[in-house]
Formats: sequence, C-alpha cells, structure tokens
Amino acid sequence: MLTAPYADKVTKMPTIKIDNKEYDLDTLSDECKAQLASIQFVEQELARLQAKAAVLQTAKAAYLQALQKSLPVLGGSDTIKLS
Repeated sequence: MLTAPYADKVTKMPTIKIDNKEYDLDTLSDECKAQLASIQFVEQELARLQAKAAVLQTAKAAYLQALQKSLPVLGGSDTIKLS
C-alpha cells in the first residue's frame, strides 16, 4: 500500500499514439524503438532546416531591399525578378 503523498499517484508507462492507437513504449520491440528514434531525429532535423530556411528568406529579402536602394533609378517597373 502506498502512503501519502503518493497514495493518489499511479505510475503510468510512457505511451505513444499512432493512428489513434496507444502503445506502451516499454513493450515495443527494439526495431520499433529504433524507428521511433529515427522519426524523432528526422522531425528535429526538419525543424532545424525550416528555421534555417526562414533565416535565409529573411536575409534574401534584406539583400533584395538593399539592392533596390542601391540601383540607379530607371523608368519602368519597380520590381526585381530573379530567375
């Protein structure tokens, strides 16, 4: 029997939900755990690359703005189109 303050707390195994089914992590095979670790790595890497892409997009916008300011004034369109 548990005594206070732990009497109301139940230890629960860590779980993961896949396709609306809950799995106890402790009962998964080593292969499943390896696949989950790979998925976690890929998710973290994607998040890192998305953050890097956002930084690069911001830098590109700043460079384009600086370029527009430094170009000589000509008649015609105000837009820069890079191909």
